[in-house]
Amino acid sequence: MPAIIVVGAQWGDEGKGKVTDLIGQDVDWVVKFNGGNNAGHTVVVDGTSYGLHLIPAGILSPRVTPVIGNGVVVDLEVLFSEINQLTSAGIDCTRLRISDNAHIIPPYNKVMDGLSERSLGERKIGTTGRGIGPTYADKMNRIGLRIQDLFDESILRQKVRSALAGKNNVMVNDFGLDPIDPEGVANELLAYAERVKPMVFDCSLAINRALDRGETVLFEGGQATMLDIDHGTYPFVTSSNCTSGGACTGTGVGPTRIDRVVGITKAYTTRVGEGPFPTELLDAEGDKLREAGGEFGVTTGRPRRTGWFDAVVARYATRINGLTDVVVTKLDVLTGYDKIPVCVAYDIDGERVDEMPNDQSAFHHATPIFEYLPGWNEDITQARSFDDLPENARAYIERLEELSGCRVSVIGVGAERAATIVRHPLLDQRA
Repeated sequence: MPAIIVVGAQWGDEGKGKVTDLIGQDVDWVVKFNGGNNAGHTVVVDGTSYGLHLIPAGILSPRVTPVIGNGVVVDLEVLFSEINQLTSAGIDCTRLRISDNAHIIPPYNKVMDGLSERSLGERKIGTTGRGIGPTYADKMNRIGLRIQDLFDESILRQKVRSALAGKNNVMVNDFGLDPIDPEGVANELLAYAERVKPMVFDCSLAINRALDRGETVLFEGGQATMLDIDHGTYPFVTSSNCTSGGACTGTGVGPTRIDRVVGITKAYTTRVGEGPFPTELLDAEGDKLREAGGEFGVTTGRPRRTGWFDAVVARYATRINGLTDVVVTKLDVLTGYDKIPVCVAYDIDGERVDEMPNDQSAFHHATPIFEYLPGWNEDITQARSFDDLPENARAYIERLEELSGCRVSVIGVGAERAATIVRHPLLDQRA
């Protein structure tokens, strides 16, 4: 059985949760490898909608062991709030496992997140304000708190005091706030120790042994390629590696063990927060696309920015991630358009550019060069095979496939788990 990575191929919100849930019916492990509760997955099962932020979507599949890997930053309050909500809905959460090396989001980093955005003014990044960035910064500065620190009280208190020494100076001297009491923070975090302890394990060892046994492991990425800290539209990015390479560093599994990398893309494009977005629609057409697609953030409720499909981004995602398969979601949202624009290249200062410009300023000034494909009016939400789609819908998918440089294996035609067309299975069939 394979190890398969699922990543977003645009700016996030592409429908990774639905795909993870779909594949998750036939896997043994679902491992989240990056990010925190700064993103959300909406999964609809039998008419019930589940909004997941921190816990992997695999929690909804009874046979799966869901894992929060070492590359994830964990807000303990959010973690147990989600556990309580899922348990109340009849979902078994006792299977959840957490890497002992995953970092904790302390309360003071939520404050620091807000202050950082405030200090940037018009240059703000548009973060969710959940302390994700400051926690990754603490990790790199080697003053972070890890899950394993909850089980050594003296170490935890020492680390909290050390981290807050500098942060309190900023809060008091630069922003006129009252200092945060390190003992109070430590007490708040230690209160979770006994509840989280049964979930904690050695992620790398367990996952590698599972692969040795021939079990199937799905690595679930948060955010998306264009938000990757190294390969995204910096500085308007998240604070972790959400491309396929992050699955290895975020779980302790080597790259030679990965069999397939699946990129998720909408049939159009959306983005949340600040930053360049070449195909963005700033008119009534954009509003129409937003309403038809229900483009409002699961985590924040913010309206998403909307635009047409960007094949330059798609080609870039294929290259950066080494995609073997593409899943196109929300094809049904495009029903009713006479013509559908697709961005095939950029115009940058009068010059045609077919690949993602390496220069960030150039990308800021990119304007889309569109190709117009014929639309369709037929309801496609009941389509369950590629041949069920109208001719123009099939042609649209085939053109996206050609432009992206990667085969389109799965197509989403509705919110329900069953509203899916599988052209090429993403997993080997079980015996």
